[in-house]
Amino acid sequence: MIQFEKFTLSNGLRVIVHQDSSTPMAVVNVMYDVGARDENPEKTGFAHLFEHLMFGGSVNIPNYDEPLQRAGGENNAYTTNDITNYYIQLPAQNLETAFWLESDRMLSLAFSKKSLEVQRKVVVEEFKEHYLNKPYGDAWHRMRELAYTTHPYRWMTIGKELSHIENAKLEDVQQFFFKHYRPENAVLVVAGNITVERVRELADKWFGNIDAGEKYNRNLTPEPEQQEENRLVIEATVPVNAIYKTWHMASRLDRKYYITDLLSDILSGGGSSRLYQKLVKEKKLFSGIECYHFGSTDNGLLAIEGKIVKGVKPETAEKEIENVLDELQQEPILEIELQKVKNKTESLIAFEDMSIMSRAASLAYYETLGDASWMNFELDKYATVTTEDVLEESRNIFKKENSHTIYYLSRN
Repeated sequence: MIQFEKFTLSNGLRVIVHQDSSTPMAVVNVMYDVGARDENPEKTGFAHLFEHLMFGGSVNIPNYDEPLQRAGGENNAYTTNDITNYYIQLPAQNLETAFWLESDRMLSLAFSKKSLEVQRKVVVEEFKEHYLNKPYGDAWHRMRELAYTTHPYRWMTIGKELSHIENAKLEDVQQFFFKHYRPENAVLVVAGNITVERVRELADKWFGNIDAGEKYNRNLTPEPEQQEENRLVIEATVPVNAIYKTWHMASRLDRKYYITDLLSDILSGGGSSRLYQKLVKEKKLFSGIECYHFGSTDNGLLAIEGKIVKGVKPETAEKEIENVLDELQQEPILEIELQKVKNKTESLIAFEDMSIMSRAASLAYYETLGDASWMNFELDKYATVTTEDVLEESRNIFKKENSHTIYYLSRN
């Protein structure tokens, strides 16, 4: 059990304290309940742009990295379609430096045209390098457009179109910041060699006077149930043919999520998994194949992607994938196979919990989902999954009318 204490400041900022005196370090993690799904469809990529802008100077601190480095700290951030997370690790005696830096970013960014131009260039180059010029780079852009008609998961975190970032105006950026990056929409987790009293004192001092902002109420249109399969063929200069298949799956807050998570490991959790054994090792149809999902808060996607061995027709490769999936829908898997992936999940969670940085991020994430204490009950939820559950959910997910398929073909 991960022990913690929680309190809320008068401006709505939720503060979670996790003490661990076995380390000389402290972690300060600020998670904002904003991701790419909260963007205007005509102005996408803003949440990810902010990940960069947040390091470009705040209203009273022109250089974020310099004072942090002097305090012996390191930092980073990440953005998803659902959340944005910033974290610092530093020696516990320098804890106040992290509070000073993070509170000033929450108070207000510097919002200079220069900073916007610098970070815009970085993001534009990232977009070009990873999504336009890289082999298969646009596959997930195209897949999201194929799989979603309504929900804002239909674009990636980097943005729907390069032009949205290229044309972003300073006032657009400011408006997005003051709508989402407010105490009411954030969770602050402090973990490590600290005390609740010290954290309460520093939270009041550095965050207490920041304007709460208006509570952001998310009101997203859910994706309607799909009635027929969607297919797409892309031809490009890539080394080999590839296939991408996805199916709609349950949200992060649904019990079916845990069933599907274990199902993805049954299909692709290492060398003894079904897809690898049948299609790579035995039949030699794929050079590599994997099954995974995105852990999306709202209804997400379960994906299978693989690089096809030269000379094998995509239709043949796809048919063999479907044969493996059909087997899962015929009869329950053996209890031993299910227990194996449960054990793997338990090991993974235990390994992650060894790091205070990971513990801090998990506490922030579960609090953003609804309650930080949920972190302590994840394994119980996996434990309740039965072989019948896996059978039923396989039949529920792997329906043809719930699927999306891309053949990514080589022009070579």
